[in-house]
Parts: sequence; structure tokens; C-alpha cells
Amino acid sequence: LLSVSCLGDCELHTSCGIQKCTTDFVSLTSHLNTALEDFDLEFCKALRAYSVCTYRNSKVCRGNLVYHSAVLGIGDLMTQRNCTKDGPTSSTNPEMTHDPCNYSDHTEAREHQGREKAPPPTYLFCGLFGDPHLRTFRDHFQTCKVEGAWPLIDNNYLSVQVTNVPVVPGSSATATKKITIIFKPYQDCTDQKVYQAMTDDLPAAFVDGTTSGGDGNTRSLHIVEKVSGKYIEMHARYIGTTVYIRQLGHYLTLAIRMPQELVMAYEENQDLQLCVNGCPSSERIDRSGHLPLPVMGKLLPWGAAAHPLSGYTLEAATAKCHEKMLVKDIYFYSCVFDLLTTGDANFTAAAHSALQDVEALHPSKEHWHIFPRSGGGSVGRDSKFFVSLGFLCLIFVAYL
Repeated sequence: LLSVSCLGDCELHTSCGIQKCTTDFVSLTSHLNTALEDFDLEFCKALRAYSVCTYRNSKVCRGNLVYHSAVLGIGDLMTQRNCTKDGPTSSTNPEMTHDPCNYSDHTEAREHQGREKAPPPTYLFCGLFGDPHLRTFRDHFQTCKVEGAWPLIDNNYLSVQVTNVPVVPGSSATATKKITIIFKPYQDCTDQKVYQAMTDDLPAAFVDGTTSGGDGNTRSLHIVEKVSGKYIEMHARYIGTTVYIRQLGHYLTLAIRMPQELVMAYEENQDLQLCVNGCPSSERIDRSGHLPLPVMGKLLPWGAAAHPLSGYTLEAATAKCHEKMLVKDIYFYSCVFDLLTTGDANFTAAAHSALQDVEALHPSKEHWHIFPRSGGGSVGRDSKFFVSLGFLCLIFVAYL
């Protein structure tokens, strides 16, 4: 059969999967007997599977001598056995059926290798909306300033950066005007792809004009335009990641779901990631990740009077947000806060859409809504509903 020695070259090309291709081929053919009538048929099926495996690794293995030797050897053997290039491939080894550019197949592959039932992958959610409100991968909800360019995500597979600008003169309130996403090259699934969105420019393509990465047939990475110029989705199957970007009014929102093991795949110098570690304390409007509750009975000095910049009273902002959101969770109160801060009714739609994105992407339904706590003087997750509208007043004062 085909003999390929690794020497030391495999160690120099750890991302090249040629050794695995060869091991699978040997496994598929080691039980075959040349005396059997169907030997040539089964051997050709195994060769085609071997050829498919090498093709999938062609880019990452292009500098590997072992890989090129294997490709030549496959061609020689196919000629010797009169194998056609087109035809069925072996499926006796379940691993040969796994799609290397589909993250959901990775668990099955590990399961097969370990012969044990592997737990399903854990997915995490992060979202950014409003002026601006951040929900981290740990389900911490924060309100931050973060003016300028800030990294939301920066790991070995994906980088997401947002640029925030002031919303109201004289206030520290900001909102997102630009989003840049870099999908880093991954085996044969995709080359590096860069996406950039700005206010009034939400394209349905990457900066190079393409709408997908890697093989167009596999669609391991592709963009879907849901509403022209207003709403796009990006699906990266090879890393099990989905991204939603919307424009509501003059600003952008972002929501993302990503596997936990990939979220945590980053180096020490990549620790400034808002989705992972939240906003720095110096940039936070809230207190330790929670919106503060007021001391009972204490209200704003001006009561529910309209703020001169927003034009909304507390009652009017509450009624406006209640039109879109019936559940009075943290998204509802963020909506009220944004209206009081900016007077821009588009922030109502932003908060509502942000909650819709949570319901579409967050893996745990019981954690979709974050409610204020009844104790501890803060607002957090997994607690009974209790809030006085006055808490908005305190945080509103801190914001200005």
C-alpha cells in the first residue's frame, strides 16, 4: 500500500492534517484482502476518500513535503488500480463523514476518537446596544462610556471592534457608529475576511466584495442580508458563531453567539475584551456591573420633570418603552434611561431589538430576562422583580 513517513516534518506543520488523512486511509484499507472480488472497488473508494482529505488540507499543507508526497502517491495508486477520480468514497470510518468546516461536527469527531459520549458544546452570548449597554459573555449587564475604539472580542478566531461617539453634547453618553469584524484564517474553511459597518453604510458583503469565505459550496462563512441597509447576519459554521448587526436610527447594535471554548482561546495580551471582561471600572456608569437602586422614598430633586435635553418626562419615557416591551426587565429600564438621556425614540427600537436578539441567540431561555434584585441595592440577574423608577434618576445624574 501507500507508505508515508513523517520524519520530523509533521512537527513543523502542526496545522497540516496529512498525517490524519494517511492514518484514516490505512485504517480503511488494512482489513482488505487482495484475493477478494471487491478489493479494487473498496480500495478505490478509500483512495478517493484519501484524495478528498488531502484536498481539504491543500492550503495549510502547501509547504509540507509529506503532503506533496502523499498527493503523488495517491495519483500513482489510482492509475495502478484503474480508479476513476469521480465516484463513491469510503464511509466505513465515521470520521470520514465529518465536515471539518462545521463546528457542530467537531464534538462528534472527538466523541468518536475518545469512544465516549462528549457533552454538547457550551455557547455564550454578548450584546451591545443603546448608549451603550453591554451584556457580557458572563451575562453581566453594564452601562459604559467607552468613547472611541474598543475591542469587544479578540481571540484566536475572531476580532470585533466597535467605535463609539458622543450622543448628547455635554454628556458622557455614547453610541456605536462603526463596527469592524475580522474572521481570522482557519484551515481550508476560510481565508481572512474583514467586515466593516458604519452609520448609513451596512453592507451585505466583506470589504473585498465577497459574501462568503472558503469554498463557496460549503458556505462555511457567509453573510445574509435580512433588511437592506438595516439588518445583516453573519454565519461562521466552522467556528459555530453567529453575528447580528442592525442600524436603528443613527447608531448600530451588535449581538453574537460563540462557543465557550473558542471565546476563551486568547493570549494574555488579548485580555482587553469588553464581551469577556466587561468595561474597565473607569469607563463604567453603573456600580460593579449593576444599576443602583435608590434608597426607598428618595426621588430626584426635580421629581419627574422633563430633562431640558431629552424632552421626555419619566412617565412619558416609561410609557414609550412600554409600547414595545411589556416585561419590565433591564432592557426595559435601559430603554427608559436612553430616552431620558438622549430624547431619541430610536433607542426604544434598539432596546427592543436587543432583547429579540437575546431570544434568538442566547442558549438559556431562563436567562433571557435580567431583573432587578430586591436586596443589595443593585440590579442583576436571576432575582425577583423589584424596582423603583427612581433608580433611573440616580444613574441618570451619574451619567451627566
